[in-house]
Amino acid sequence: MTSARVVALVKRFTGARRVGHCGTLDPFATGILVCCVNQATRLSRFFIQGEKSYEALLHLGIATDTQDKTGVVIARGDVRGISEQTLRSVCQRFEGRIDQVPPVYSALKHRGVPLYKLARRGEPVVKPARRVTIASLRIQAVDLPRVWMAVTCSRGTYVRTLCDDIGAALGCGGHLEALRRIASSAFSVEDALKLPDLEALERSGELTGHIIPMADALGEMPRHHAGESLRPKILNGKPLSPEDLPPPKAETPEGLVGVIDRDGELIAILNFDPASATYRYVCVLHP
Repeated sequence: MTSARVVALVKRFTGARRVGHCGTLDPFATGILVCCVNQATRLSRFFIQGEKSYEALLHLGIATDTQDKTGVVIARGDVRGISEQTLRSVCQRFEGRIDQVPPVYSALKHRGVPLYKLARRGEPVVKPARRVTIASLRIQAVDLPRVWMAVTCSRGTYVRTLCDDIGAALGCGGHLEALRRIASSAFSVEDALKLPDLEALERSGELTGHIIPMADALGEMPRHHAGESLRPKILNGKPLSPEDLPPPKAETPEGLVGVIDRDGELIAILNFDPASATYRYVCVLHP
């Protein structure tokens, strides 16, 4: 199932006007796909930027054109003689900030056309390397030619490319055999709903209670509570000063602050500039 198909089903089950996901998951992969419903689609950019964690199965000795199990085998190598110590040493090289070349079979676009479509037409396009961060790469088990890994990485990281690169560094080739996303931003697969459960909850009329309110989805973002006098000012986008809202006690990389009304509803996300001690609007969410 594609990520677009998941979005279509969520839209149907919830009856929402708008639904968007926060990071594509390859069709052969499993795990969590965060979906934003209606006004929450305006928050998707904050969740897309977060780290993602995966359980990955690396198959050494076989390289494919797609870098995963769905592709055509393009090379084979000998895995005999590869010790677990060598494997761990090579994997350590990929931790931290690295340059990664996106796969030619990907949803990235070249002149408006997805790369995978060009590759299938025999016109592969190689995009420039991009800087990504592998926050953690841990080997969980080894039974050559298979290696089970836990990977936490930044947005834009391709785990299948990571597997291909590890195989190349070992000199035997490799591809991604299985992938499960277990966390996305502050959301865990343990708290996720399976699609059949989502449909059953919709039929029983109990779905609303399982949708995470926007205010609860902000994770560790600082937040302020707006009184009745401040609420209309914010909803109308009027200028705000520290007298209206005190500077946040905890800083975030982008200076973001969520504003909650007395009913606990998220009404806005602001950006605080400590240099000028002023707020600017990032988005206003009307009831």
